[in-house]
Amino acid sequence: MQLTVLSSKGQVIIPKPVRTARHWEPGQQLEVVDTDEGILLRPAKPFSKTSLEEVTSCLNYQGKTISLAEMEEAIRKGVEETTRDRG
Repeated sequence: MQLTVLSSKGQVIIPKPVRTARHWEPGQQLEVVDTDEGILLRPAKPFSKTSLEEVTSCLNYQGKTISLAEMEEAIRKGVEETTRDRG
């Protein structure tokens, strides 16, 4: 176990062997999770949660919107064609 000290500004130094083992470089964002036993530091997720609409709204598709059933039918046909071509 390695020890570190809390500074007057609330800062702690994560020992180098731990940073090296975790591949944490300067600037690494960490989530601080308060638990019953203390705190947990873990790498922050690089992207915040988004909805499907937020993701798809950045696409530049200008064609007709199709339903999920139409997509599934197109996939089914593609699988049939691939299977037929192999035989």
